[in-house]
Amino acid sequence: MKGYIHSTESFGTVDGPGVRFVIFFQGCPIRCKYCHNPDTWNFGGGTEKTADELIKEYDSYKEFLKSGGITATGGEPLAQAEFLAELFALAKSKNIHTCLDTSGAVYNPDNHGEIDEVLRYTDLVMLDIKHIDSDKHKWLTGVGNENILAFAEHLKNKKIPVWIRHVVIPNINDSQDELFRLGEFIARIDTLKALDVLPYHDMAKIKYENLGIKYPLPDIPPMSKEGAIRAKDIIMSGLKSGLKKQKN
Repeated sequence: MKGYIHSTESFGTVDGPGVRFVIFFQGCPIRCKYCHNPDTWNFGGGTEKTADELIKEYDSYKEFLKSGGITATGGEPLAQAEFLAELFALAKSKNIHTCLDTSGAVYNPDNHGEIDEVLRYTDLVMLDIKHIDSDKHKWLTGVGNENILAFAEHLKNKKIPVWIRHVVIPNINDSQDELFRLGEFIARIDTLKALDVLPYHDMAKIKYENLGIKYPLPDIPPMSKEGAIRAKDIIMSGLKSGLKKQKN
């Protein structure tokens, strides 16, 4: 079996624990207005590679990756779930830590057999929750968030460790109410291992220009580091509130 791969990165330091070999899968079914990898959208692009080829590439760097492992990102890796399961199964046979970086948008509560096969070989899921309000999530990404939140619950039920990511964008998903509600939802994920609140940036504008695509958020300024810290504080307040309600 072959997968469609956009690119690989040898020494990723922000894609899971430790220093990691990062595999960018080609193809994504959603269109986040702040996506910084629009070159990974097209399902017809990329380079065909086998799981063996990717593991051999990992092996060429493994001396530097002892504290890390492999992260599958994209694009959307779960859009190629059958190939991803083969890749992760091969990685686990070699005792390589596996991390899945996903939006969760392709999860279907009524049909998730292929995704469960991936999860059999997944040590950590980095789940990007883009907006807690489904209508606003649809405006921001093209899809509602129902399946994404259901996927988070599914990960909890499967006892898969979860690392939540949230990109905070000025005037779009940074209101106190929305951030607090996000925290309350995250409190339900008892396999939570970490929370990353990342400030929105517009450094991908040049990519859009080169691809001939109009940048979707031309008037939104980057989020300051202080703004991201404030947002995380509010999310944590919601998380603590959610945990307190669960105890009562």
